[in-house]
This record gives sequence, C-alpha cells and structure tokens, in this order.
Amino acid sequence: MKLSAYLTAANKLRITRILNIKTESPSVKTFTFKDKICAQAKPGQFLMLWIPGMDEIPLSILDENAEGMVSVAVKKVGEATEALHKMKTEALVGIRGPFGNSFTLRKDRVLIVGGGTGLAPLLFLAKTLQKTASKLVFVCGAKTKGELLFLSSLESICNKTNVIATTEDGSYGTKCLTTTPLESLLNKEKFDIIYTCGPEQMIRKVFEAAEKHETALEASLERLMRCAIGLCGSCIIGKYRVCRDGPIFTSKQLREVKEEFGSSKRDFNGKKIPL
Repeated sequence: MKLSAYLTAANKLRITRILNIKTESPSVKTFTFKDKICAQAKPGQFLMLWIPGMDEIPLSILDENAEGMVSVAVKKVGEATEALHKMKTEALVGIRGPFGNSFTLRKDRVLIVGGGTGLAPLLFLAKTLQKTASKLVFVCGAKTKGELLFLSSLESICNKTNVIATTEDGSYGTKCLTTTPLESLLNKEKFDIIYTCGPEQMIRKVFEAAEKHETALEASLERLMRCAIGLCGSCIIGKYRVCRDGPIFTSKQLREVKEEFGSSKRDFNGKKIPL
C-alpha cells in the first residue's frame, strides 16, 4: 500500500467492539479490540479512540499482534475516560490510527525509564527489543505499589534483575522518584540509548541526565491532541506538532524546545499554561 493510501486508511474512523477489559490498577484498565490497521503499529505510535456520545482521545498503543488484536491502557482522568471505564465487552468504540512516528529500534545496550501510563508504549517497545538488545534495563515508577503498572510483564521481558521499581511512598521497590536511580546507573555502566515516557517533568529530568552523560535519548511526549493529523495546532511544542513530528523526539529536537519542554503546555484555547 502506498504511503498516501495508508495514511488515508489510517485516518478513517473504524467501528469495532471491545473484546477484553483488564483492570491494571484502581485507575487504569487495559482495553483490547480488533483493528487490522492499528495492528500494524510500531512501538511509540498512538491511536485515537472515540467513545460514542462523549469524545475522542489519544492513546499510546500498548500491544498488537498478527491476529489483528490491539490493546491500550487507559487511566480514568475525566468524563470521556470515566465513560470508557464503565463500558463492557462487546461495546462499540471508534478507532483512527496509528499516527505519529515510532521509537528507533537499537540492538545494543538499552535503558528504558517510565512512569505512570507512560509505561504502556515502553512495554510495547521492550517486547520488541527483547530478542535483539544486548542488554535491557528498565526503571519503572509510580506513586504507590497499587499504581505500578505491568511489573510482572516487565520482569519477564527484561529479567527481574534488570528491572528497578520505585514508588514515592515506599510501598514497593525503592522509595524515591523514578529518576533518582539514573545517576548511579549511568555512572556505573554505559548505555547506547535511553528511551523514556511518562509525566513531562520526569522526562525533562531523564533528558538532563542523558545530556550530562552524553547518552542518546528518545522521548515520547504527550500533548492535547484533537485531530492527530497536524491540522488543529493544539499539540504544538515550539516549532513541532507532537502528533505529526512526534510523539517520539530525540535529544536534538528537545534541545530546540527547552523553553517549553517540561514547563508548559497549551490548553483548549491554545494558551500556554504551566505543567
């Protein structure tokens, strides 16, 4: 399929049924459905999920397979996600995507750092890198043990000894912020690349650690997205549109938007507001 035809097909709304719902934490559920186009997604790409009668929301793709099954992890944070959390299997939803670019897949020594639902695209990435990376170390974090997502899957993929779990309240793993272990890790061994996703202020600290240790970095950013195809401008950061130029950004690109990165975003009216 030619690129233009693929993009047209990806942007067309498709109606599908929710086939499985799994509770991951008190506020997060994983929804699985069938969509052959999104099942071609690469780690880091996202889709737009339409909840009938409510809204359309952007979601990182958590998993896909050759049978056309696609999964997304959804945190209950507003009216649309609350309505989705109340839906049952066989309920109808709308899908567009996949959109955006993807992580660059490396075969060398990899460090992955994620927090909250930012772990979703990173789990997809880790599964993809499992057989090719020479070393795969994963730092994951949350406020509490109950909010720490996908831990058993990460330990299975990366080997339990290579997974560093942190919680802010100390209920599991090390009591600290997700970024706290980075300094000792990067002092102890050399990584060829760092991948990260999570709250943007966390990503900013990971970026600063990567810069200090001269390590390549790719980060998945989240912004307000309405169209997902670069028309509305709601997801702008600096000169970039997150939906079209991202959501994956390199260190070089992040240096160009340092004034906004980790400090501000745009609201529904396009006004800059602090993070």
